[in-house]
Amino acid sequence: MVFGKIEYLNLLPFHVFMKRFTSSSQQSMSMDYKKGVPSNINKKFLSRKVDAAFISSIRAKKHRHVNLGIIAKKEVRSVLVIPHADYVIDTDSATSNILARILGLKGEVIIGDKALRYYLQNRPHVDLGAEWNRRYNLPFVFALLCYHRDKKLYEKIEKNFLKQRVKIPQYLLKQASTRTNITTKDILEYLKYISYDLDTKAKLGLKKFYNKVNF
Repeated sequence: MVFGKIEYLNLLPFHVFMKRFTSSSQQSMSMDYKKGVPSNINKKFLSRKVDAAFISSIRAKKHRHVNLGIIAKKEVRSVLVIPHADYVIDTDSATSNILARILGLKGEVIIGDKALRYYLQNRPHVDLGAEWNRRYNLPFVFALLCYHRDKKLYEKIEKNFLKQRVKIPQYLLKQASTRTNITTKDILEYLKYISYDLDTKAKLGLKKFYNKVNF
């Protein structure tokens, strides 16, 4: 299996889970990773260079997916608009750029770990997850776990991932902290705002977003 790996902190628990899942005696399997930012992984998935990945919601609608996503119930802290007169996209992103336009927010869109670092500096920003929730009282789904084949495998991954609380080993937290220049304490606090369960309310939020972009 070739998996598109986005090395943002919001997927750290999932990557820890997958390492254990693929190495267990019951689920022994070969796993290759193609790394990249969301916009790059979208392209690799669409060209079938990867078998599965968390795909930006704006690109995921027509593809098979399980009930796993990257979801903000309210604020998200890592998808922001820095207010100013011009509209500047983040080339790493797909969904967030469109979300900012839907919400009518001018400024610079920033996503991922660099956005979280900016947030932690208490500098002026609009949190896109929080703003979406304020207007529609719904979660926002930033990405979905999509796949090209092996439906039963990904359903099993969904079931096993959602039923357990993934504990991130300290050495991996320290590695992530060194890579992102964000403290382990701030990483753990940030992860409290990320949900992965595409439940009924999250599906309503996703439907609302698709309606707004006229799918």
